[in-house]
Amino acid sequence: MPSSPDFRLDGFDAVNDRVAEQFWQHIDIEAADLTVLAEHHTDDQRHSYYVMHNDSVTWGIPGEPQLVALYLQRDVKARTFRFQHVELALVPMAQSWLIARGCPKDAIALPPDIGTDAADEVTKALEDRLTSDGDHFAIVTSYTSDDDPDRVQIAVLLAAIDESASLRFRVLLQEVDMEHWTHTLREGGFSTYEQATTWWQAHWSGDDVPLPSAQTATRRSAPSMMPGLPAAPAPRTGPTR
Repeated sequence: MPSSPDFRLDGFDAVNDRVAEQFWQHIDIEAADLTVLAEHHTDDQRHSYYVMHNDSVTWGIPGEPQLVALYLQRDVKARTFRFQHVELALVPMAQSWLIARGCPKDAIALPPDIGTDAADEVTKALEDRLTSDGDHFAIVTSYTSDDDPDRVQIAVLLAAIDESASLRFRVLLQEVDMEHWTHTLREGGFSTYEQATTWWQAHWSGDDVPLPSAQTATRRSAPSMMPGLPAAPAPRTGPTR
């Protein structure tokens, strides 16, 4: 079952005042709204990894990512800690970020009773690629739509770091079936930023536009904005809360 986070920091202090302030601002102040979906702790207690859902985001700015990936590093002798964190839209992306920081892949998998199940093999295969492959893509933007409980959707726009890559721009689209407690994940490929954002605007305006096929595998996305690219335009008729 989902649980509130236990950061295992009793008796530990932040390594300096800046880290203490950042941890309070980004993690501790919202701890009551964080639900742990998956976590892993090394036997020596030096490293902890968390995938968490921030329940408060659904009432904030529409479209914001609702997941938090947290990596805690402890100095067990000095009794101090550091941390890294990132806010992401999809569970496989949060898992990927933690795996890149040393977490074993199997250790950060969601338990069977957490979240929705993959509806098909295409979804399973794409999620596996997202958690396993190298950091070849950067996040341009994402949008989470959950105002309609019968049509929960999450879209992520990615750009290949290699500017010469075929179909450089990718969209990941997750759709959740709350009736059957399952989800699908699909990937579309675009040659240009303009093509990708045209699809993005049309989709979030309510048009039934299919994702074009992505012929090459999407690699794990780096959680940073791609330099030199503007964020995708906000949906014209996006959800409100």
